[in-house]
Amino acid sequence: MLIATRLITLIQNSNKIQVEVRLFAPIKEEADWICWYEIDWPSARRSSFAAGLDSMQAIYLAQQKIGIDIYMSNHHAKGSIYWQTPNSGYGFPVPKNGRVFLVGEDKIFDG
Repeated sequence: MLIATRLITLIQNSNKIQVEVRLFAPIKEEADWICWYEIDWPSARRSSFAAGLDSMQAIYLAQQKIGIDIYMSNHHAKGSIYWQTPNSGYGFPVPKNGRVFLVGEDKIFDG
């Protein structure tokens, strides 16, 4: 079940393309909880998950993975992607070792 979405704007060939990020409700699988997410990049959909000891941890870790996926993308490296305004960040947490890559408000609040 889909529980949250976010639209990120990608500038490609002078066109604005909406990239949808989707987060799905965690599901119990044996001893762990799994939280799936998708990022609809123009080239291909990225579908992955995070596993946690409970549903809350699974959601948090999935958000961190989304943050890392966006910050490590070629689109971020080129400066061609943004959430609300260019260079303001994307509003997703990242693990401590990824905070050096944060920009804008992400850096202010999570850096």
